[in-house]
Amino acid sequence: MRVLRISSSPHSIAVGVAAGAASSATPFVGFHILIALAFAYLLSGNMIAAGISTALANPLTIPFILAATYEVGLIMLGSEGNGAMAGQDILHMLRHLEISHLWEPVLKPMLIGSVPLAAVSAVVFYVAAFYAAKLFQSRRHIRRQGKIQARSVA
Repeated sequence: MRVLRISSSPHSIAVGVAAGAASSATPFVGFHILIALAFAYLLSGNMIAAGISTALANPLTIPFILAATYEVGLIMLGSEGNGAMAGQDILHMLRHLEISHLWEPVLKPMLIGSVPLAAVSAVVFYVAAFYAAKLFQSRRHIRRQGKIQARSVA
């Protein structure tokens, strides 16, 4: 609701929400807000809507987002069964900070898999936010007109 109350055009709000949703679908945990603000700025979207919508990536959703980007990346790379690593293997490498060994089997699929997920997220959330903002603003305008007419009659 806070995003819908922003006094900006529905397009600007929707671009901001789409930027936040797209950045939330990437494996760059901790940098989502910076990515969202950069996209919103470049696309003339609402920066506040972009920042707020990065909350889509939260402690409850991040494991699912990371798993989805990994799986989609494996499918896109065509290494569904051969290059896939088990979760325990990934955690072992993360504990020992073997980032160079993580690139090929983990990070590369996640980066590649995040591109289509971010694009789909951006489109879906743009459409939803655009129509929600347009509806909210038109109803608010009608309510204000009703109040103005009630005052002028009284």
